[in-house]
Amino acid sequence: MQPTSTTQSQTPSLAPSELLQDEIDQVNKVYEIIIEFFTNYSFQLIGAIIIFFVGYYIAGKVSRFVLKLCEGQRLDVTLSRFLANTAKMLLVAMVLVVALGKLGISVTPFIAAIGAVSLGAGLALQGLLANYAAGFNIILIRPFVVGDTITVQGVTGIVKEVLLAYTILVDEDEVEITIPNKHIVGEVIHNSKHDSLLELSVGIAYQHNPIEVVKLIESAISPLSICSQARQPQVGIASFGDSSINLEIRLWTPTISLYAAKFEAYEVIYQTLEKHNIRIPFPQREVKLVNSQ
Repeated sequence: MQPTSTTQSQTPSLAPSELLQDEIDQVNKVYEIIIEFFTNYSFQLIGAIIIFFVGYYIAGKVSRFVLKLCEGQRLDVTLSRFLANTAKMLLVAMVLVVALGKLGISVTPFIAAIGAVSLGAGLALQGLLANYAAGFNIILIRPFVVGDTITVQGVTGIVKEVLLAYTILVDEDEVEITIPNKHIVGEVIHNSKHDSLLELSVGIAYQHNPIEVVKLIESAISPLSICSQARQPQVGIASFGDSSINLEIRLWTPTISLYAAKFEAYEVIYQTLEKHNIRIPFPQREVKLVNSQ
């Protein structure tokens, strides 16, 4: 038997000149494709670019015009900026559709995809979208504005800023309170504008004439700077207690200094009663011992 010889097939390697020729051919193909593209679509591409930049410039002009128009109508700053930005985005979107159509690109699949994504995002962000819708409602209807004192959800403060997602209140301690707008719309809102009502009370002994004491307290409270100029303080008899005649003082004072006004008013009331020798009684009980015999 003769031994069989095994032969291994080897791929013939290309010469360096052939490799260089292949690379040159590939570059030529790419160059031809680019030249063909610009030859066929150069005018469409230039037209699309011109349409986009001109449309973007016009959108900016329209946005500034809308902002100036809203400011001229004395609309809220947040609402004015929202309307201006919305007008700009709508115009830019329309210009982009026209520019893509100029290039022969159909935007229908993109619109369908955006619609599907928007639906999913809307379902996932229901709470956030509810806040934005409520914020737009607040800005449009304006149940309160910046600087008003409101009470909502058991919280009282001065409105510092109204945004689309939430409203910021500030109390006397300079604590910022952030309330999501969906918790404001549909709720009962107490709006006292710039001032808050301060209710005070004091008791006097039955031996004094309450009418005269009411006039004394009223004359002492009214000149104070803590009292609002728009509304005069109210002082009157609130009730007749077991040991005293109870007087009530109601005055309107700036919310930003509510507690400071309360302390100052009580100090003035005490000094007035002390000056006129009007006694503030304390509760008394009379106990009688009855002999069983």
